[in-house]
Amino acid sequence: MTLETTRRFTQRLHRRYAGYTLGVIAFVIVLAAAERSGWPRHWIGGSFLVATVLVYAGIGLFSRTTDEAEYYVAGRRVPAMYNGMATAADWMSAASFLGTAGVLYLQGYGGLAYIIGWTGGYCLVAVLLAPYLRRFGQFTIPDFLGARYGGVLPRLIGVAAAVTVSFVYVVVQVYGVGLITSHLTGFSFEIGIFVGLGGVLVCSFLGGMRAVTWTQVAQYIVLILAYMVPVVWMNLSQTGSWTPLLTYGHQLRVVVQREGELLADPAERQVQAIWAHRAEEARRKLADVPAAMVEDAQRLARERESLRAEDAPLARIQQIERAIRRQPRTEAGARATYERDLTLALQQSQPLAGVSPQTEPFAQPGDSGAKEVGAQIASRRNFLALVFCLMMGTAAMPHVLTRYYTTASVADARRSVGWSLAFIVLLYLCAPALAVMVKYQVFTELVGTSFGSLPDWLRRWSRLDAGLAWVQDVNGDGVLQFGELRLASDMLVLAAPELGGLPLVVTYLVAAGGLAAALSTADGLLLTISNALSHDLYYRILNPRASAVRRVMFSKLMVLVTAVGAAWVASLRIAGILPFVTAAFSLAAAAFFPALVAGVFWRRANRAGATAGMLVGLTVCAGYMVAGLTPARSWLGWTPEPVRWFDIEPVSAGVFGVPAGALALVLVSLLTPPPAREQIEMVDRLRRPEPVRIKD
Repeated sequence: MTLETTRRFTQRLHRRYAGYTLGVIAFVIVLAAAERSGWPRHWIGGSFLVATVLVYAGIGLFSRTTDEAEYYVAGRRVPAMYNGMATAADWMSAASFLGTAGVLYLQGYGGLAYIIGWTGGYCLVAVLLAPYLRRFGQFTIPDFLGARYGGVLPRLIGVAAAVTVSFVYVVVQVYGVGLITSHLTGFSFEIGIFVGLGGVLVCSFLGGMRAVTWTQVAQYIVLILAYMVPVVWMNLSQTGSWTPLLTYGHQLRVVVQREGELLADPAERQVQAIWAHRAEEARRKLADVPAAMVEDAQRLARERESLRAEDAPLARIQQIERAIRRQPRTEAGARATYERDLTLALQQSQPLAGVSPQTEPFAQPGDSGAKEVGAQIASRRNFLALVFCLMMGTAAMPHVLTRYYTTASVADARRSVGWSLAFIVLLYLCAPALAVMVKYQVFTELVGTSFGSLPDWLRRWSRLDAGLAWVQDVNGDGVLQFGELRLASDMLVLAAPELGGLPLVVTYLVAAGGLAAALSTADGLLLTISNALSHDLYYRILNPRASAVRRVMFSKLMVLVTAVGAAWVASLRIAGILPFVTAAFSLAAAAFFPALVAGVFWRRANRAGATAGMLVGLTVCAGYMVAGLTPARSWLGWTPEPVRWFDIEPVSAGVFGVPAGALALVLVSLLTPPPAREQIEMVDRLRRPEPVRIKD
């Protein structure tokens, strides 16, 4: 493209997306007016779902293509600013949109590890990888590994790692799609997954990277508006200020004061004692599960007969009958139930129900000595390990790096990293403020409410999934204590507008933003998986004579297969959003980071070294995760005691995998013959300074 053509293309994009932004704002205003006129909530929620998915589908249909360069890298003509916006949307997954503020609510400022790690990773991308990958060209990360190191094995390992990491990550996005769609429409979680999945497929299936890029720009506009509107509005209602980032210190001071009051509250301590007793009961039941099953059945039967004899209200009798029907019928089911009861009781019996004080990033040592000091040291180690894994994982995440193949030049690739970081920081600056505002609202408006006056949103989320929102009058005083409340991190952002008393239209705007975040990342991940399978496995290894059209069609088929598989795994609800995502970053860091960086900066790195580095890194990382997770150990028949090296949690296993992989790469490269001349020349070509362009 000539400079004039590029200028006209960029101006056309400016006009289109400015009009689109105004259209989004007008649509929200129209639905706000409809809410005031009495529209039912499910009509408003359905309108947001249908309208957003139709817009994304329209962009996908308009951008459909079978051209190889357009499908894989959007024709390499995406301007830096728009590539930065698309990358930000690709990055702002369900984990960022839904999970970041939630983890800051639950973990205090210890949750800042996610923000520091993710944003720091983009600095590594800008300095170490993005410009060099763009200069290399081609389509995928396994492409780079295959060309730089030669042979089939590095490319094959790259394909396997890219598919594994991306699939783990896409499962989380599909989980977020199901959660948000069920919130918007009232469908069950499983139906919500497959309804929302149509919005994912229509973009990535029809137009590949071309459709995904322009859809992601539209999705970023929706998600950033959806995130910032409730932050500004809640701050306005709580402090009277339009500048939340400058004034939310007021709410933080109130939160810290209320935390101290709750820690000393006799009612809260009574609730903690009851939970501690329930934990002991759960331990006793786990010691003899068959006897505990009989005991529970007899106790519930006696309670039912007693209520009938007292002519108790029908609702109480029906509650006991539901409890009887829910009793597990097998010993394995009963054991799983008692283990869940024990985990919940142990969590709720802690001060503040296990929620960290907002301003304390680490466990604080007390007067009792070594145990508290050890907890502080372990907490600091895990904070630093998590930052390390997220930074390295960000710099090695295949779906992020592929975005820098789509720019027009190497300079645009570097500039687009800066734009990406600027767009991402808008959300990450708001997340800590939103977490504090939500906690302020819970402490000042929700805790202390009578159980008969609990808000409708809390009951609705409890019905949707008891694991997302849960209340129980543990001490029977009819008043909600903080220890009787559990809010999952995955739902806090979605529930924040209703918690803050904002209009219903804002609640559904936030849900539409969360849907945009999940769909945009899912599109990029599905494309990464399908391109690795079609371009690197099918074309480069299995069938080198395949035509470009055939390769594109095979990639579309892989999009469909992968999407259905991810939907099935997500429907099992095997983990929360954020832990699952963190595991994906550790795996990506261990698999790719040493091989990619050495491929650019070390001429002596060779095929044997890269192969050994990737295999060792993945093995150490995945092995530590399996050895550190109790469910995985139980499934394998190992002893239940998990492995902990230096007290590091399994999700941060990349802190061991990356150094192990780097060491293996260096040692094996030095012990084997140097790479071929063309591979050394490729390193020199990648690192050659760009020519200076002098404008007339």
